[in-house]
Amino acid sequence: GGTRTASITGGYVALELAFKHLISIGVINKIPIIDQVAAVSCGIWRGTSILDLDYSEDSTADADANFVLTSDSRIIEIQGTAEKSPFSRKKFNEMLNLATKGVGELCVAQKKALSF
Repeated sequence: GGTRTASITGGYVALELAFKHLISIGVINKIPIIDQVAAVSCGIWRGTSILDLDYSEDSTADADANFVLTSDSRIIEIQGTAEKSPFSRKKFNEMLNLATKGVGELCVAQKKALSF
């Protein structure tokens, strides 16, 4: 998904670790985070909705979008652009569904990384 989505997804892990450290040294009593956050990119490439476009796909995509979602699929941010021509609501929904799946997988990976 690129540096933006990777920094959001990894930033959540770093923030959680920082709060765990603050608890361990007695600065705070509990972690003030209310939900996990992760981000993915999606796009429409050659008419097909794709999760996590690689560079060659992204550079020739019909549309691309970044989705920042919570672990329970609530939307924080969506940024999308039609690169060649406008895309349909159906294609948008396909990308949102892929993003929801991808963020779910990333949230599992975040939990795994935090349970060392």
